[in-house]
Amino acid sequence: MKRFGYIRTSTNKQLIDRQINALKGECDEVFIEDGVSATKKHRPVYEKVIKKLKAGDVLVVCSLDRAFRSVLDALSELEKLHKRDIQFKSLTQDFDTTTPEGKLLYVIAAALAEWERQTLSERIKDGLDAARERGSTLGRPLKLREEDIQNARELLDSNPLQTISGLAKDLGVSARTLTRAIKG
Repeated sequence: MKRFGYIRTSTNKQLIDRQINALKGECDEVFIEDGVSATKKHRPVYEKVIKKLKAGDVLVVCSLDRAFRSVLDALSELEKLHKRDIQFKSLTQDFDTTTPEGKLLYVIAAALAEWERQTLSERIKDGLDAARERGSTLGRPLKLREEDIQNARELLDSNPLQTISGLAKDLGVSARTLTRAIKG
């Protein structure tokens, strides 16, 4: 019997030290899926872990929401694991999914995680809308000012020897960035 830990982060910026420390103490191997949203259907590391699991093994996560996207996903995956005689363990939600009571707690925890994710998403959208209404510019700052783009267009039109890559180098951006800016 082996215990395989699974960690998923939504962004590459999330700190996972706490999860790694908790799972290393509990598991034979720990797998990390970095920068993958819970809503993605294709999660290569998760799929790799699932393929590695054999009868009698245990899939261990720090929290239910680190592994599953929704209540339906959590129930479907648990059913697949149990059919293969694989156990599931969440360190923060300590329930035995082989018992009726444990499965009930599992479903409640999955429902709460899904509700929390949806609520957070709504708050973020509302906050972004409010920022737009106040006139805030959202997203990554532009690398080129409008006057730089206009000057680049004029130089390219007036000088047949001028290249995009040479202009881009002078402006401190990639040729691709300059090309997109000129076309946009």
